[in-house]
Amino acid sequence: MRFISPKTDFAFKKIFGSDQSKDILISFLNAMIYSGNCVIEDLEIIDPYSAGDVVDLKDTYLDVKAVLEDKTTVIIEMQLWNVEAFEKRVVYNLCKTYGNQLKSGQGYFDLNPVIALTITDFKLFPSTEKVISCFYFQEEEDHLPYQENELKLVFVELPKFTKQLEDLESVIDKWIFFIKEAPNLEIIPDQLREIPQLEKALTIANQAGLSESELEKIWKQEMALQDWRGALSFAKREGREQGREERRLEGREQGILEEKQQIAKQMKAAGLPLNDIAQYTGLSIDEINQLS
Repeated sequence: MRFISPKTDFAFKKIFGSDQSKDILISFLNAMIYSGNCVIEDLEIIDPYSAGDVVDLKDTYLDVKAVLEDKTTVIIEMQLWNVEAFEKRVVYNLCKTYGNQLKSGQGYFDLNPVIALTITDFKLFPSTEKVISCFYFQEEEDHLPYQENELKLVFVELPKFTKQLEDLESVIDKWIFFIKEAPNLEIIPDQLREIPQLEKALTIANQAGLSESELEKIWKQEMALQDWRGALSFAKREGREQGREERRLEGREQGILEEKQQIAKQMKAAGLPLNDIAQYTGLSIDEINQLS
């Protein structure tokens, strides 16, 4: 068996945002948000993934959105790189989702809680080794919570999770291991089969069950991601040599620009949204549209 990586936009939506994914998403959210306790019993996936809409789903930066049985909205995002103003974007999406609940004629009592669950493939909080960090409003000195359940931020930092398959204990461990290591598995391990929803998630992620069209789109996304990683690495290497020679600096900047343009072309060809391409490359949408 070979499994697609849940870190890609396509795979994450297919595994957690499909019509048949409700039980998978419930188990995953109970693990990430509620420490493995069965708090969520039912939910509705908003704008679920459909097979005919693979790459162009990302109109916003959110990967999956769900409304729980108690009317709490959970917005979920998988983020591969720590881009500029990322933390502000997470807060903005949380507040925007909260404020956009009110329709004409509704009052503040109609507002329901919102939780933003963000999974990062980089370390976001270097001052702690906690894999999962939760934030909400509280009084500065006495730490008295202010409407604790109204607005909440939950972050899962994948690089901080270092457990191997034989070390997995809790349902939390097993879900994080799945997100991080699925493409490195050759079978569905017994440790993961113990959770039916995890076994189902791996079945969905099995490449043997995907169409040629889906596999082609996955390949294009993964190639675009690899090229962007290369562009970032290239830019960092070049940045270390700044200041040596002004002429070389000008040439270097031109090289970085051309590299960004090439990456943007490939990401555009892969069908990725223009907003994503602009954020990842630093090019404007007008500049991207001008690329052939």
